[in-house]
Amino acid sequence: MTTLTSPKLAGLLDRLFEQASAAVEQTQLAVADLSDEERDRLMQSRTDYRALYERFKNAPLAVSRDTGALLYMLARGARARNIVEFGTSFGISTLHLAAALRDNGGGHLITSEFEPSKAARARDNLVAGGLDDLIEIREGDALTTLRTGLPDTIDLVLLDGAKALYPDILDLVESRLKPGAFVVADNADYSPDYLARVRAPANGYLSVPFGGDVELSMRLG
Repeated sequence: MTTLTSPKLAGLLDRLFEQASAAVEQTQLAVADLSDEERDRLMQSRTDYRALYERFKNAPLAVSRDTGALLYMLARGARARNIVEFGTSFGISTLHLAAALRDNGGGHLITSEFEPSKAARARDNLVAGGLDDLIEIREGDALTTLRTGLPDTIDLVLLDGAKALYPDILDLVESRLKPGAFVVADNADYSPDYLARVRAPANGYLSVPFGGDVELSMRLG
Protein backbone atom coordinates (compact mmCIF):
# COMPACT_ATOMS: atom_id res chain seq x y z
CA MET A 1 0.00 0.00 0.00
CA THR A 2 1.24 3.50 -0.84
CA THR A 3 0.52 6.68 1.06
CA LEU A 4 -1.69 7.78 -1.82
CA THR A 5 -3.87 4.67 -1.60
CA SER A 6 -3.97 4.47 2.19
CA PRO A 7 -7.53 4.70 3.58
CA LYS A 8 -6.74 7.96 5.38
CA LEU A 9 -5.50 9.90 2.36
CA ALA A 10 -7.62 8.17 -0.28
CA GLY A 11 -10.76 8.95 1.71
CA LEU A 12 -9.74 12.59 2.14
CA LEU A 13 -8.99 12.98 -1.57
CA ASP A 14 -12.31 11.39 -2.49
CA ARG A 15 -14.11 13.97 -0.35
CA LEU A 16 -12.07 16.86 -1.77
CA PHE A 17 -12.64 15.78 -5.37
CA GLU A 18 -16.36 15.44 -4.66
CA GLN A 19 -16.40 18.95 -3.22
CA ALA A 20 -14.53 20.26 -6.26
CA SER A 21 -17.02 18.60 -8.59
CA ALA A 22 -19.95 20.04 -6.64
CA ALA A 23 -18.42 23.52 -6.86
CA VAL A 24 -18.21 23.63 -10.67
CA GLU A 25 -21.48 25.51 -11.05
CA GLN A 26 -20.53 27.98 -8.34
CA THR A 27 -17.19 28.56 -10.07
CA GLN A 28 -18.93 29.22 -13.37
CA LEU A 29 -21.33 31.67 -11.73
CA ALA A 30 -18.36 33.62 -10.33
CA VAL A 31 -17.50 34.77 -13.85
CA ALA A 32 -20.93 34.56 -15.46
CA ASP A 33 -21.08 38.33 -15.90
CA LEU A 34 -17.86 38.36 -17.95
CA SER A 35 -17.71 37.80 -21.68
CA ASP A 36 -15.50 35.00 -22.97
CA GLU A 37 -13.14 37.62 -24.33
CA GLU A 38 -12.84 39.43 -21.00
CA ARG A 39 -12.34 36.16 -19.14
CA ASP A 40 -9.55 35.14 -21.51
CA ARG A 41 -7.98 38.58 -21.20
CA LEU A 42 -7.89 38.35 -17.42
CA MET A 43 -6.50 34.81 -17.56
CA GLN A 44 -3.64 35.99 -19.75
CA SER A 45 -3.00 39.35 -18.11
CA ARG A 46 0.18 39.86 -16.08
CA THR A 47 -1.40 42.78 -14.21
CA ASP A 48 -5.16 42.13 -13.87
CA TYR A 49 -5.18 38.45 -12.93
CA ARG A 50 -5.87 39.25 -9.27
CA ALA A 51 -9.30 40.62 -10.22
CA LEU A 52 -10.14 37.25 -11.73
CA TYR A 53 -8.79 35.09 -8.93
CA GLU A 54 -10.55 37.21 -6.32
CA ARG A 55 -13.76 35.91 -7.85
CA PHE A 56 -12.48 32.37 -7.36
CA LYS A 57 -11.39 32.69 -3.73
CA ASN A 58 -13.99 30.14 -2.59
CA ALA A 59 -13.49 27.80 -5.55
CA PRO A 60 -11.25 24.72 -5.30
CA LEU A 61 -9.85 25.12 -8.84
CA ALA A 62 -8.54 21.60 -8.39
CA VAL A 63 -6.41 19.50 -10.70
CA SER A 64 -8.17 16.51 -12.22
CA ARG A 65 -7.85 13.03 -10.73
CA ASP A 66 -5.68 12.04 -13.70
CA THR A 67 -3.38 15.01 -13.18
CA GLY A 68 -3.15 14.23 -9.47
CA ALA A 69 -2.14 10.67 -10.27
CA LEU A 70 0.38 11.96 -12.83
CA LEU A 71 1.96 14.23 -10.23
CA TYR A 72 2.34 11.37 -7.79
CA MET A 73 3.86 9.09 -10.43
CA LEU A 74 6.30 11.72 -11.68
CA ALA A 75 7.48 12.57 -8.18
CA ARG A 76 7.86 8.90 -7.27
CA GLY A 77 9.57 8.01 -10.54
CA ALA A 78 12.00 10.91 -10.19
CA ARG A 79 12.65 9.99 -6.54
CA ALA A 80 11.90 13.63 -5.82
CA ARG A 81 13.10 15.18 -2.59
CA ASN A 82 12.55 18.88 -3.39
CA ILE A 83 9.35 20.13 -5.02
CA VAL A 84 8.06 23.65 -5.69
CA GLU A 85 4.39 24.39 -6.37
CA PHE A 86 2.91 27.66 -7.66
CA GLY A 87 -0.76 27.83 -6.63
CA THR A 88 -1.85 25.79 -3.60
CA SER A 89 -5.62 26.42 -3.62
CA PHE A 90 -7.19 23.85 -1.26
CA GLY A 91 -4.16 21.54 -1.46
CA ILE A 92 -5.38 18.66 -3.63
CA SER A 93 -2.32 18.67 -5.87
CA THR A 94 -0.15 19.37 -2.83
CA LEU A 95 -1.44 16.21 -1.15
CA HIS A 96 -0.53 14.08 -4.18
CA LEU A 97 2.98 15.51 -4.31
CA ALA A 98 3.52 15.20 -0.56
CA ALA A 99 2.33 11.58 -0.66
CA ALA A 100 5.07 10.87 -3.18
CA LEU A 101 7.64 12.56 -0.95
CA ARG A 102 6.50 10.41 1.97
CA ASP A 103 6.86 7.26 -0.13
CA ASN A 104 10.26 8.43 -1.36
CA GLY A 105 11.44 8.53 2.24
CA GLY A 106 10.90 12.24 2.90
CA GLY A 107 11.64 15.62 1.40
CA HIS A 108 10.40 19.19 1.26
CA LEU A 109 7.60 20.79 -0.72
CA ILE A 110 7.39 24.58 -0.96
CA THR A 111 4.02 25.86 -2.17
CA SER A 112 2.79 29.41 -2.67
CA GLU A 113 -0.75 30.79 -2.34
CA PHE A 114 -1.76 34.48 -2.33
CA GLU A 115 -5.33 33.96 -1.04
CA PRO A 116 -5.13 33.64 2.80
CA SER A 117 -8.42 31.75 3.14
CA LYS A 118 -7.25 29.14 0.66
CA ALA A 119 -3.91 28.76 2.42
CA ALA A 120 -5.79 28.15 5.68
CA ARG A 121 -8.01 25.48 4.09
CA ALA A 122 -4.99 23.85 2.51
CA ARG A 123 -3.24 23.66 5.89
CA ASP A 124 -6.28 21.96 7.39
CA ASN A 125 -6.33 19.42 4.56
CA LEU A 126 -2.62 18.73 4.85
CA VAL A 127 -2.97 18.13 8.58
CA ALA A 128 -5.95 15.85 7.95
CA GLY A 129 -3.86 13.91 5.45
CA GLY A 130 -0.95 13.60 7.87
CA LEU A 131 1.45 15.25 5.43
CA ASP A 132 1.85 18.75 6.85
CA ASP A 133 5.36 18.01 8.15
CA LEU A 134 6.63 17.81 4.56
CA ILE A 135 5.12 21.07 3.36
CA GLU A 136 5.89 24.77 3.69
CA ILE A 137 3.06 27.07 2.57
CA ARG A 138 4.25 30.55 1.65
CA GLU A 139 1.45 33.10 1.63
CA GLY A 140 1.60 36.06 -0.70
CA ASP A 141 2.65 36.90 -4.24
CA ALA A 142 4.74 34.01 -5.58
CA LEU A 143 6.97 36.45 -7.45
CA THR A 144 8.14 37.47 -3.98
CA THR A 145 7.67 34.33 -1.89
CA LEU A 146 9.51 32.09 -4.36
CA ARG A 147 12.31 34.54 -5.05
CA THR A 148 14.46 33.39 -2.13
CA GLY A 149 14.92 30.39 0.12
CA LEU A 150 14.60 27.69 -2.53
CA PRO A 151 16.62 24.46 -2.37
CA ASP A 152 19.82 24.25 -4.40
CA THR A 153 18.30 21.57 -6.62
CA ILE A 154 14.65 21.07 -7.53
CA ASP A 155 13.26 17.77 -8.80
CA LEU A 156 9.75 18.83 -9.81
CA VAL A 157 7.79 22.05 -10.27
CA LEU A 158 4.02 22.39 -10.56
CA LEU A 159 2.68 25.57 -12.14
CA ASP A 160 -1.01 25.98 -11.30
CA GLY A 161 -1.47 29.62 -10.32
CA ALA A 162 -2.05 32.71 -12.47
CA LYS A 163 -1.28 31.46 -15.97
CA ALA A 164 0.30 34.68 -17.23
CA LEU A 165 3.00 34.35 -14.58
CA TYR A 166 4.23 30.93 -15.66
CA PRO A 167 7.30 32.32 -17.49
CA ASP A 168 8.16 34.52 -14.49
CA ILE A 169 7.92 31.64 -12.03
CA LEU A 170 10.03 29.49 -14.34
CA ASP A 171 12.64 32.26 -14.28
CA LEU A 172 12.81 31.96 -10.48
CA VAL A 173 13.37 28.19 -10.41
CA GLU A 174 15.05 27.36 -13.71
CA SER A 175 18.67 27.61 -12.56
CA ARG A 176 17.91 25.12 -9.78
CA LEU A 177 16.23 22.47 -11.93
CA LYS A 178 18.35 19.35 -11.96
CA PRO A 179 18.79 17.49 -15.26
CA GLY A 180 15.71 15.33 -15.66
CA ALA A 181 13.55 17.54 -13.45
CA PHE A 182 9.89 17.77 -14.45
CA VAL A 183 7.85 20.93 -14.86
CA VAL A 184 4.09 20.40 -14.96
CA ALA A 185 1.97 23.34 -16.10
CA ASP A 186 -1.82 23.11 -15.69
CA ASN A 187 -4.01 24.98 -18.21
CA ALA A 188 -0.86 26.09 -20.00
CA ASP A 189 -2.81 27.04 -23.12
CA TYR A 190 -3.56 30.32 -21.35
CA SER A 191 0.19 31.07 -21.31
CA PRO A 192 1.37 30.99 -24.95
CA ASP A 193 4.70 32.60 -24.05
CA TYR A 194 5.38 29.77 -21.61
CA LEU A 195 4.47 27.12 -24.16
CA ALA A 196 6.71 28.71 -26.80
CA ARG A 197 9.58 28.70 -24.34
CA VAL A 198 9.42 25.09 -23.18
CA ARG A 199 8.62 23.74 -26.64
CA ALA A 200 11.67 25.36 -28.24
CA PRO A 201 14.47 22.73 -28.16
CA ALA A 202 17.13 25.43 -27.86
CA ASN A 203 15.80 26.36 -24.41
CA GLY A 204 16.73 23.01 -22.91
CA TYR A 205 13.38 21.26 -22.45
CA LEU A 206 11.55 18.31 -23.91
CA SER A 207 7.87 19.14 -23.71
CA VAL A 208 4.59 17.42 -24.60
CA PRO A 209 0.90 18.08 -23.90
CA PHE A 210 -0.89 15.69 -21.55
CA GLY A 211 -4.59 15.07 -21.06
CA GLY A 212 -5.68 18.10 -23.05
CA ASP A 213 -4.96 20.73 -20.39
CA VAL A 214 -1.47 20.02 -19.03
CA GLU A 215 1.99 20.65 -20.45
CA LEU A 216 4.62 18.19 -19.23
CA SER A 217 8.22 19.30 -19.64
CA MET A 218 11.56 17.80 -18.70
CA ARG A 219 14.73 19.80 -18.11
CA LEU A 220 17.46 18.39 -20.31
CA GLY A 221 20.50 20.45 -19.27
